[in-house]
Amino acid sequence: MWVQIAILVVSYIISVVTAPKAQGNQAAAATMDDFDFPQAEEGTPQMVIFGDSWCSDWTVIGLGNFSVQPITKSGGGKK
Repeated sequence: MWVQIAILVVSYIISVVTAPKAQGNQAAAATMDDFDFPQAEEGTPQMVIFGDSWCSDWTVIGLGNFSVQPITKSGGGKK
């Protein structure tokens, strides 16, 4: 039994030592320049499609409501 406990302790220590270290909070907020939306030039004729259709030429006319919200992380546990 003591051999199994010793192996468990040694394997835990090896796991902790060889685990990758956290890099911290290096993330930057995304901007509209980070996205590559194909957009039409001014004056380009646009297709109006009603229902399901397949077209080989497409473009993005409107973009969604993109907003930036900070990521908050709680400590977990019961609240």
